[in-house]
Amino acid sequence: MTYDSMNRAYFLEKAGELISGQRASDYGDARLNHQRIADIWGVILGQEITPEQVCACMIGLKLARLTNDMKQDDTWVDIAGYAALGGEISQE
Repeated sequence: MTYDSMNRAYFLEKAGELISGQRASDYGDARLNHQRIADIWGVILGQEITPEQVCACMIGLKLARLTNDMKQDDTWVDIAGYAALGGEISQE
């Protein structure tokens, strides 16, 4: 796929494929996985972290990476994926 054909639908579809497909089978239930991350981060930071905060922080990490190269399509896909997971988890 050329960059010109990577429209908003591409990024949303790709993120959906990843978080509902391969990554879901690799890492298991998203809420449980993000809770585990939150628990580990909480121990390191000495404060409670929520799964939603993990998603927000991962978006921040991806944004920081974009400052080096704004055309990293996989990073934009990851941001969309973390936003979708964060939105879903926050509603549970």
